[in-house]
Amino acid sequence: MTIRVDQLVRAVATALDIIEGDMFGVGTNHGKRVAVLCAAMGRRLGMGEADVAALSTCALFHDSALTEYMLYLTEQSGKAGLYLHCIYGQRNVDLLPLPGDAAGVVLYHHERADGTGAFGRREGNFPVGAALIAAADTLDVQFPLQNMPGRYLDKLRAHVASEAGKAFTRDAVEAALSVLDEDMLEQLRSGHIRETAERLLPPWIAGMEDAAAFRLAALAARIIDYKSAFTRQHSVQIANRAWLMGGYCNYTPEGRAQLYLAAALHDLGKLATPLHILEKPGPLTAEEFAIIKDHPRGTHEMLATVGGLEDICRWASEHHEKLDGTGYPFGRNADALDYNSRLLCCLDIYQGVCESRPYHPRRGHKETMEILRGMADKGLVDPDIVRDMDGCMENWSERSLPPPPQASEAVDSALSGLPDPLPA
Repeated sequence: MTIRVDQLVRAVATALDIIEGDMFGVGTNHGKRVAVLCAAMGRRLGMGEADVAALSTCALFHDSALTEYMLYLTEQSGKAGLYLHCIYGQRNVDLLPLPGDAAGVVLYHHERADGTGAFGRREGNFPVGAALIAAADTLDVQFPLQNMPGRYLDKLRAHVASEAGKAFTRDAVEAALSVLDEDMLEQLRSGHIRETAERLLPPWIAGMEDAAAFRLAALAARIIDYKSAFTRQHSVQIANRAWLMGGYCNYTPEGRAQLYLAAALHDLGKLATPLHILEKPGPLTAEEFAIIKDHPRGTHEMLATVGGLEDICRWASEHHEKLDGTGYPFGRNADALDYNSRLLCCLDIYQGVCESRPYHPRRGHKETMEILRGMADKGLVDPDIVRDMDGCMENWSERSLPPPPQASEAVDSALSGLPDPLPA
């Protein structure tokens, strides 16, 4: 079985766009517009399709460190923030076995031709791909490309030309001017951009058990977890617990991989949930709880766009459903919930109970299992799964589970911390 990795990248980028829109007011589908512009400019500069695929993936993920660096930089801003943002972003794309060259492409995407960017590098001293992302990113932030009228095209092109050797490199200006026409503006509009991205961005197909699928899922889990200080290991550890349970239940390698992906992606829709609700120390209002309850629907909407993830989409979006039909957001009951949906529900509860949260302290395996058994007795969760989890998880309740071998090397690298101290 194969999956469209490029479509999954775009689904995760959609969630990132939601965060960036909330934080900075950037227009919807920002990542897709930057990626489409970069792919078009890269082709005009003679890049091969493998490098265009790597460039467009980097463009979609150029802001993938938003959740993480904002968590670390609540008291800092300015160039130090850009520096950290770029380092974490490059580390994120380095997790992926990209089909082409991506060295430094995200790391230097906030450089300027005149040397006034995050690292102070001048034109010619950072990759062409980084220069293309810098130009496309800047233009989409500064101008309303999601709905720009065609009559403003000449002003847009004049601005691009005026920034040659200043904000933009000359290669980037040449490429941008060669692709920015009325047809491109039309393709970048909100009503067309998803179709445009599907048509113009190179396809990337991988097997369910390939490193690309595992590493992308692991990266998505990290992005989701860094939405809140209280969930820094939540999706990552649920995914690793799912991998462990798949082995315990003698799943086929492909079945185990599918379960891992569903667990890693189950909270993708939570990226759209406001942080003040996620970290609220007291009881939620009815309105706040309604917002929380809708996040699995967001997960479903994002993953439903990805070819090859039909079962994974269903399992991931049903992780808050209960056997008696009282769960959310779909209200499905035991007749509609298969084993993996029931298992992800139990794993989500287990990890959430174990973790320290604003409304409860960290708990160990014994106390966690008592809560799950109580829910099973009430007909909310599957008692057979609870029994199996008791035996499988007993030695891991107080420790972080390691990732699957397909993702372990990349994840270990990602957890190694900053490669350099922040500049003075």
